[in-house]
Amino acid sequence: MYSDLDIATAPGAVMPATRQEPKSGSPLPASVKTAIVHDWLPVYAGAERVLEQMIHVLPACKLFSLIDFLPDDQRAFLQGKTVTTSLIQRLPFARSKYRMYLPFVPFATEQFDLRGADVVVSSSYVAAKGVLTTADQLHISYVHSPVRYAWDLYFQYLKEGNLERGMKGLLAKAILHYVRLFDAVSANRVDHFVANSRTVARRIWKTYRRKADVVYPPVDTTAFALQTKKDDFYLTASRLVPYKRIDLIVEAFSQMPDKQLVVIGDGPEYARIAEKAGKNVTMLGYQPFDTLRDYMQRARAFVFAAEEDFGIIPVEAQACGTPVVAYGRGGATETVVPGETGFFFYEQTIDGIRAALDTLDENYSRLDPQRIRDNALRFSADRFRAAFSDVIERAYAQYMTTGIE
Repeated sequence: MYSDLDIATAPGAVMPATRQEPKSGSPLPASVKTAIVHDWLPVYAGAERVLEQMIHVLPACKLFSLIDFLPDDQRAFLQGKTVTTSLIQRLPFARSKYRMYLPFVPFATEQFDLRGADVVVSSSYVAAKGVLTTADQLHISYVHSPVRYAWDLYFQYLKEGNLERGMKGLLAKAILHYVRLFDAVSANRVDHFVANSRTVARRIWKTYRRKADVVYPPVDTTAFALQTKKDDFYLTASRLVPYKRIDLIVEAFSQMPDKQLVVIGDGPEYARIAEKAGKNVTMLGYQPFDTLRDYMQRARAFVFAAEEDFGIIPVEAQACGTPVVAYGRGGATETVVPGETGFFFYEQTIDGIRAALDTLDENYSRLDPQRIRDNALRFSADRFRAAFSDVIERAYAQYMTTGIE
């Protein structure tokens, strides 16, 4: 490592507790070299919003990712940083088919040379936490979730991909078995875990038997304005893939012709869902952000039926003062306050959604749009930076004191 820190070199020695005051807004002394490792960079999406704020916290970091195919108009969040990529970047069809190289991901991740860093932060939902570090390097891993299609969504993934039988299914099961082995073993390479929700912290404990701090992902609440006057329609918005359960929402509303539903989003399930839509359901497909925001601000309520790790869009709806009707599992249970900012249904069924909507209607006059927005502000980007900085500072101080986080 290139570091000005006075690190003891004898076998079994403990790093001393001498520390400098953090400078330039960083939670670490100016002499400490840092690196951030991110899984993929194909587009600017939810995990990349977290990465963006990590870079703000550690502005002098070096940046690593398995691939970097970000479009030019989506690169600003990297703040001018050059991304060091892996061998997967150079493989055929990697730009559009990078996921087919999943069997190579563990090997590629282990090839990143991070010897120049004193503190390594991984942003991991596939393999980034599996990077190789030494005993003199602190590795903090922000886990969006253990690899869901290899663990808790394994059987659902096989069923939805028609991979339960046949040679193709056998190959998929073998690959996912290999992914589980790497995922479990690589957890031992992390000194300090951070989860993006209590839901994910429970998964980390179940999967790795490791405790994790919880730092909620940043939501750009400043991009949404409070609107107290609501129109008489409900909104749901998502990429139309099976686990989002937009089909269930559409079927529920199709049985309630007195209620209007607007669906924003596109994806492989679009045609199948459109076939189930009644006359009171308007399918708008993909819409630009400004249009989505306008509908979100005017909607009577936002309906959310997925079990997410965290779920940013219900928080964005609340930032508009719009109540949320959500499935009462996963991250939504941590972002929606029942009876104050929305209501839950506890079974992913049509009857469950209809009952929750009835409860919303019965209590709608009691809901305060300002209170709903105030709840969303708990998840602002500023609060993420403050909380994540605190975790890094505490982990580093402990590591410098004992050599064990």
